[in-house]
Amino acid sequence: MTASFKSHNLTFNFDAGTSRGVMKTRQTWFLIVNDGKQQGIGECAPLEGLSIDPINEIEHKLQWVCDNIDLGFPKLYDSLEDFPSIRTALEMAFISLRGKSAFDLFVNPFSQGKAGIPINGLVWMNNAEHMEKQMANKIAEGFKCVKMKIGAINIADELAIIEKIREKYEPWDLEIRLDANGAFTRDNVFDIIDELSELEIHSIEQPVYDRKLLAELCAESAVPIALDESLIGIKSKDEKEALINDILPDYIVIKPSLVGGFRSSEDWIELAEANGIGWWVTSALESNIGLNAIAQWLGNYPLRIHQGLGTGSLYSNNIEAPLKIKKGKLHYMRTKEWGDVEQL
Repeated sequence: MTASFKSHNLTFNFDAGTSRGVMKTRQTWFLIVNDGKQQGIGECAPLEGLSIDPINEIEHKLQWVCDNIDLGFPKLYDSLEDFPSIRTALEMAFISLRGKSAFDLFVNPFSQGKAGIPINGLVWMNNAEHMEKQMANKIAEGFKCVKMKIGAINIADELAIIEKIREKYEPWDLEIRLDANGAFTRDNVFDIIDELSELEIHSIEQPVYDRKLLAELCAESAVPIALDESLIGIKSKDEKEALINDILPDYIVIKPSLVGGFRSSEDWIELAEANGIGWWVTSALESNIGLNAIAQWLGNYPLRIHQGLGTGSLYSNNIEAPLKIKKGKLHYMRTKEWGDVEQL
């Protein structure tokens, strides 16, 4: 067996605003394994400032994986606990290697083109006028669930946008999710959530990072709280269980690339369901290679709520893929072809 990797710098179609700043590009790596019969491909997609992976060591560690690929999946996987994004790429690549083709990882109604995955539309941070326009566009495109990133501009402006939307659309017509990326503090978070409670919000992701404060919010908040970044860096099952028991969130948001792949994500799902906690899965700005793998894995589950997989059209230089969003659902179009990875 042989393995190699290559880097690719994805370019956003727009300035992607978050509470941590604006992204114009995003680096990712593809891990390619070959057993002499078929090629498998996985994506290593750490996010600087979020991933626990030491970004400056990614290529060195990927080279180590390639040099030691004959150790096999179990030993390599176990050795990558501190590199969850590489662990994810390795898992994707080996599953891909066993598929009908490099891009056929799982067999389910989604991957067979028979069913779509309901997803939320994503509204990025910008000025109030631009955010309002984004929201209107997503609704016009047929999304029944819209996720709005907040915390970068004046909160009063953000609340005004949500109020305008709620004047037009009832909660049963449009689900509104908010993602704060830890933008708030003890000094303001309770007041902000009080105001949001009047707008019938589905949930707010990661309003703060502090574990103790999150537990207080989850116990008191009239708006359901979802954990996102809090899951990153939690490695063992015992640590995962402790986090859930300490905070008791309403939802958890799972990013496979940042929590260590599908096995780790399945642990989170099992734990959430055992505790009556809702969950959904979100891509972490991967290319279409990673997005496809996550969507096909997710297609194995009976999905109850909207997922966060609407990131394939963010880039001007993404690999062409048979993934298409239609009326708020992600579909795999079996009649369309993949682009050439070698051209990236």
